[in-house]
Amino acid sequence: MSEQAPEASKASSQFSPFDLARQRLIVALDVPTADAALTLADRLENQCQWFKVGLELYVAAGPAIVEMLASRGHSIFLDLKLHDIPNTVASAVRATASLGAGMLTIHAAGGPAMLAAAHEAALSLAAPPQLLAVTVLTSMDQPQLSAIGVAKSPKEQVALLAMLGLEAGIRGFVCSPQEVAMVRAMTGPEGVLVTPGIRPSGADKGDQQRIATPTYALDQGASYLVVGRPITQAADPALAMEAIVLEIAEALAIAPTE
Repeated sequence: MSEQAPEASKASSQFSPFDLARQRLIVALDVPTADAALTLADRLENQCQWFKVGLELYVAAGPAIVEMLASRGHSIFLDLKLHDIPNTVASAVRATASLGAGMLTIHAAGGPAMLAAAHEAALSLAAPPQLLAVTVLTSMDQPQLSAIGVAKSPKEQVALLAMLGLEAGIRGFVCSPQEVAMVRAMTGPEGVLVTPGIRPSGADKGDQQRIATPTYALDQGASYLVVGRPITQAADPALAMEAIVLEIAEALAIAPTE
């Protein structure tokens, strides 16, 4: 048994670049309440397949928000970045089985034993989420890594953590646009690479350090692109999303998809 493969990894030539673009974009519902999340989801209805439920929304609304979004037919990227002792993380992975999330994040920095325990827990499930090992957060640059005692460059640290994940059996990773080509070379075409830090041209980078445009990230080998504030904080989120979908579609039209 293997971890469940998300939809985009199964995309075929029967889909237009515009259809594929909608499948490759994950909109981050980084909002403080369930009502705000559902209102935003309503505004983007029929425009978005994937939504990210991160720590803020999960703490505020609980597991029910994942179930509510999934019941509407959306695919859910549950971005909890689990990081604890192996037994606790394995138990948490199993506990997510009933929620309907398609992808679930764990921190690669949890180490080999934790990664292996998470992988084994996922394999024990009838319908496991795609595990994604988070490498180095896009808010972290060299000074930030140095401050916590990591002497390696962001790229070197990503390579180290991705290798730990691969050795534990994990084939999905979260990495910045700057490292996605390297990680793609490590995983091969079967790897599921989710890339945050995506900003359309001219957008404010906010607290992100290692960012790129959708076109660049796709060209480097990203499977999915996570976009939050450029959509959710726009005056018209639906219009902002359509512009990003168009950019993704144009990139997919001139480049082969995974």
